[in-house]
Amino acid sequence: MTRAFLALLKRDIALAIRVGGGGGMAVLFFLIVVTVVPLGVGPNLNLLAAIATGILWVALLLSALLTLDRLFQADYEDGTLDLLTMGKLPLELVAAAKAIAHWLTTGLPLVVVSPLLGLLLNLDGHAFPPLILAMLVGTPALSFMGAIGAALTVSIRRGGLLVSLLVLPFYVPVLIFGVVAAGGAEAMPGAGHQGLMLLGAVTLASLVLGPVAAAAALRANLR
Repeated sequence: MTRAFLALLKRDIALAIRVGGGGGMAVLFFLIVVTVVPLGVGPNLNLLAAIATGILWVALLLSALLTLDRLFQADYEDGTLDLLTMGKLPLELVAAAKAIAHWLTTGLPLVVVSPLLGLLLNLDGHAFPPLILAMLVGTPALSFMGAIGAALTVSIRRGGLLVSLLVLPFYVPVLIFGVVAAGGAEAMPGAGHQGLMLLGAVTLASLVLGPVAAAAALRANLR
């Protein structure tokens, strides 16, 4: 079972890299959003530095949403998902493998480029370590929560907008706790640590509940 899980994980990562458009499109959208926002805010560097953490988190959430609709859709259309359902690997582990592959090919690249984009927003140097740590802790929750929405809409053609509407409300706690964990220490002593703990709790809950809920949604759609 472990071998099958790792084989599925490697397959999804290889397909994401070979096909392209997933992580690359998300990173490009991330860059566009972060570049456009300062044009609307204005040249006030102090203002940009104050809101940089929030801008980066909002842009990251929107970028992650772009690739959710293809999480199960391609396998559903070519019949691979039916074969996976009939295989020995439980559907919960199939959903978990796909969510992990999504994070490795989309969420992790967004975290890697976030410090570079933070420079464009005049983010203070001491703010980079907590920002990166918060994103590393919080981004897995985006993939596992997104897997639920992708599974619910797997049988709907071009259901990307519907996936965003279903998943976005569940991303709000990640956004709130992520911003607090990355910059809350300046507003209140200990707020950053508390925000990071709450963000970790949300991620752990999504790691447990996400594959189970996604598998249930897939079974309902594949009947």
